[in-house]
Amino acid sequence: MNVIDKTPGEAQDAYAMPELREDFAAEVDLASRWLGGSVLAASDESFGEKESLLTPTPSAFVPGNYGPRGEIVDGWETKRRRGPGHDWALIRLGAAGTISAIDVDTSFFTGNFPTTCRIEACGVEGYPGPKALQALDTEWIEIVPRAPLKGDTHNRFEVSDRRRFTHVRLSAFPDGGIARLRVHGHVVPDPRLFDRLTIDLASQDHGGQVVTSSDGFYTSAAMLNRPDKARNMGDGWETRRRRDDGNDHAVIRLALPGKIRLVEIDTAHFKYNASAEAGLSGAIGEAMPSADHWTPLLSRRPLQPDTRHVFGLPTNNTIVSHVRLDAYPDGGISRVRLWGEVCPAARRVAGYRWFNALPPGQARHVVLEQGVSANLAACLTASRPLTVESIGGFADGATSDAAALAALNGLLTGGAT
Repeated sequence: MNVIDKTPGEAQDAYAMPELREDFAAEVDLASRWLGGSVLAASDESFGEKESLLTPTPSAFVPGNYGPRGEIVDGWETKRRRGPGHDWALIRLGAAGTISAIDVDTSFFTGNFPTTCRIEACGVEGYPGPKALQALDTEWIEIVPRAPLKGDTHNRFEVSDRRRFTHVRLSAFPDGGIARLRVHGHVVPDPRLFDRLTIDLASQDHGGQVVTSSDGFYTSAAMLNRPDKARNMGDGWETRRRRDDGNDHAVIRLALPGKIRLVEIDTAHFKYNASAEAGLSGAIGEAMPSADHWTPLLSRRPLQPDTRHVFGLPTNNTIVSHVRLDAYPDGGISRVRLWGEVCPAARRVAGYRWFNALPPGQARHVVLEQGVSANLAACLTASRPLTVESIGGFADGATSDAAALAALNGLLTGGAT
């Protein structure tokens, strides 16, 4: 991956329609409670609550503790099934996206784990409940075929389907206990939610990712762009004490290139070890920017312990895809927010990327909502990947279809030209 070497204006145009590289940044847990994931329903939870599947911390079972239902477990555990069938749990992802791997964690379940499991996924509009999701017309796609499980183990299954999903269904055969479920992947945001809004361009909610840092001795810089507030000092980025003249830094790849208007640097809970100062630089390009490609955004500013700092940036047309946070000389920062607007060209790319990644049923639903005829909707869905240039070629001369296609293009581009 080569850094784009152009003048500022040319760099912005060159990055307007990038190929988004999923191999560039680390995976995130799309089902994480930190992103808003939820277990909507389960067939049974007699011994262990279904919500434990998405607990962000590792399982911590203490043997010998008993309650009214038996030994207290840190995971989802069903009763012994004496009839036909199997158990299942229905999960809404906190952030929709493409799934690269599933971790079915059976930690501490040694004689009571399921023998096999299967994972299915679907992509739907809105916020359907369990009944609607389990209706016959919901398009569930098998992403992990039925496979054997081992007890007290992280059972990782690779996923090759690169469509965008909003929910997963875990089936456990025939019954038993699973400690945690992790759905690793890459966020594919719905760009319709960004139109005419200022958003946190760095947030994991939208697909922003911390791609590198100088140090993560105590806690990882990957926590800097979580969408929630830090709960304690361990829920932020903290480096070791420097004994040289340098400083620490972290690089965030924005969810989408844009113009940053407001910066938040929060040192919450860091009372005696917060970074003393901080500054920001920005760059544009597909790959990790080299040292000479960074442009100052926020000059070096003093920080106070346990404080949310808000800094406005001058109004300008600088579009950035990456931001470098410099922390002087070391210490702790809990969260960084980069409030701004998505650049129109990036919004256009994101709209088509989102639509082309939808499962067929959801894609047809989106198209039909724009007034496209059923036959043309089926044709558009089957002909993906579509582009801004190709979509107009589907009009058959009917005024209604031409108008509907224009509406669909406007939806996918956000009106960007």
